Order: sequence, then structure tokens, then C-alpha cells
Amino acid sequence: MIKTILCVEDDRFIGEMYVRSLQKAGYDVTWVVDGNDGLVAARNQQFDLIILDLMLPEQRGDQILDALRNNDVDLIPDSKVLIMTNFEQDEASRSSILHRVDGYLIKADITPRKLIEVIGQIDGAAEK
Repeated sequence: MIKTILCVEDDRFIGEMYVRSLQKAGYDVTWVVDGNDGLVAARNQQFDLIILDLMLPEQRGDQILDALRNNDVDLIPDSKVLIMTNFEQDEASRSSILHRVDGYLIKADITPRKLIEVIGQIDGAAEK
């Protein structure tokens, strides 16, 4: 069951909105604003879900994903990963990410309520 969430989001407005909404929904949320801090947090603490932006300062989200979950090793086997981005990707890049994550959303299409619904769907899929 998803209880703890790491949110790696550099946009202050979006990050604050996610954190406020997720905490109100009962989740324990840790928020970091750059890729290096996101990678350190994900390696040093167990999270049920990692919400990962792709375009981040220091390290991009796909680089963090590569470091945490690749073909050889999964450093976060008990964590779900949800990509949230407004970055338009080509099909090959998107496809290489999709098989390593539990969700992929375009931020412009997501309201806080919809984000909570998606997390509930990821959580429900994990229980099956």
C-alpha cells in the first residue's frame, strides 16, 4: 500500500501543489527540487512511490531512473515510479522509459485530484 512518496519536482508552484494535495490525502511526502537530491533520497530511504519529473537541474529524471532501475539491477525493487513531465519525447525515448516505470503522465493534463486517482490506480495494481 502506498503511504510514503518522494516527489522530485523543480517547479516550486507544481511541487507545492502536489505536496499539499498528497498530504491532504494522507500521504507522507518528501519533496526535493533537483536531480542529485532526488537520487540521494531514493537511495537512502525506502519510498512506496517516487514521482519523478524528467527535466530537472543537476540530473535529469531519466538519468535518475537509469541509476535506480536498469536492466542489470533494480535498487528500488519495492518502489513504484511515476513519471510526470511536460517534456515532449520521441517515441523511442518514451518507450525506453515506459517499461521501467509504473506510470507516465503529462503534467499539463493532471490536476491534483487526478494525480491522487492515478496513485490509487497504481496502488490497486500493486496489490493484485
